[in-house]
Amino acid sequence: MAGLGRQVASTGMLAQDAIDKALSALVRFRILCEAMHVGQLRVIATAAARYASNGPDFIARAEAAVGQPIELISGDREAYLSALGVISGFDQPHGVVGDLGGGSLELISVDGDRVGEGISLPLGGLALIDRSRSSMKAAEKIVRDDLDHHPQLAAMRGRDFYAVGGTWRALATLHQRQSGYPLNVMHGYIVPAREASDFVRLVERADASMLEAIEAVSSARRPLLAYGALVLDQIIKRGRPRNVVISANGVREGLLHEQLDESERSADALLRGAEDYNKLRARDPRHAADLIAWTDRLVASAYPHDDPALQRLQLAACLLSDIGWRAHPDYRGEQTLNVIAHASFSGVDHAGRAFLALTAFYRYAGLKASAPVAEGLRRLLTVRLLERMHILAAAFRVAYLISAGMPGILSRAPLACVDSRLVLRLPDDLKSLASERVTGRLKQLAKLLGREIDIR
Repeated sequence: MAGLGRQVASTGMLAQDAIDKALSALVRFRILCEAMHVGQLRVIATAAARYASNGPDFIARAEAAVGQPIELISGDREAYLSALGVISGFDQPHGVVGDLGGGSLELISVDGDRVGEGISLPLGGLALIDRSRSSMKAAEKIVRDDLDHHPQLAAMRGRDFYAVGGTWRALATLHQRQSGYPLNVMHGYIVPAREASDFVRLVERADASMLEAIEAVSSARRPLLAYGALVLDQIIKRGRPRNVVISANGVREGLLHEQLDESERSADALLRGAEDYNKLRARDPRHAADLIAWTDRLVASAYPHDDPALQRLQLAACLLSDIGWRAHPDYRGEQTLNVIAHASFSGVDHAGRAFLALTAFYRYAGLKASAPVAEGLRRLLTVRLLERMHILAAAFRVAYLISAGMPGILSRAPLACVDSRLVLRLPDDLKSLASERVTGRLKQLAKLLGREIDIR
């Protein structure tokens, strides 16, 4: 953290020590990019360089340090890129994006893949400390005055507020640790607005060093916590969102998303990520297509009017179902659970992550298996998700026993619910697959579906 925006509000200039630190970092980045043979660099400057009188001189020196031209973006463009970052990281986001940096706060509405009009306010943590002269009372008045009468806040009511920026992620880290949250992932972390408001008010009043798990926040970030909490508190009071949703994606991811062609922008990020894992880790990636069709037939026969959101998770679960096969059999369940739960997936919330991780866990470890990490993740699932997760895991345990993870088998051994029976059909050359183990696993699945087994 160079802290470029630290004194701009009071002096109108970037501080020399901050300039030196930033230039040093840029030289380091240039060397690392050269070592990595990076083909293209995009460099942007935001609020501090916009507002400072010596901003143009700093940008010239920064361009020399990094060896690239630098784009000084407007507040409107910064808001737009933040919105694109959120769109790239969530499945059909609806609400308002708030990006809190050191020098500014951007607010902009999102509706699926559509972006509204944005604003940029000088309410970044460093700017607010400077403007208020480190007085929380003065800072509160500044925030209240600056946030009054903006349509972006009205657009937030009853919808989600997507919180972007390191200070808000730090606050969410503290909230996770305080509540004993079972998943150590920040992107997609959801806190109901009322609970978030109560928590940030606690942070506003507390000495940062006294906060539980404060060591999880970098020392450079800690002085900004109370000011970030103050801004979030006032946004919640005025905007009245339903939830505060933490986004690890922001301007940088938005800049990348903007460069994609239309077909890539519209791709389902979760399914694309699951496809990549399948290609990299499954024993035969072609088996996933068979499993998807086989599972679709089974579930459609049991749930003819299924929820599209569940169908999407089911598809991802099929793609991820064999990524742990190389691990030792005794540890496949827990290892695969940890890989999926903490994977860098976009486009899935924490309940969806838990669903996918637990499906793989029970597929490997057995439906009666238990582990502390699995029990923690179960807390994130609704009863409906728990039921479907167990059914999918039980179905996968049948499918892999029949097919050994190889393509060309499941398409010849369809499984479906027919009236009160769960019917598995096997051609003559595959009838010996109906072993005692297969029969036992079919009975487990049939019990979950409320049916009797019938092997033909």
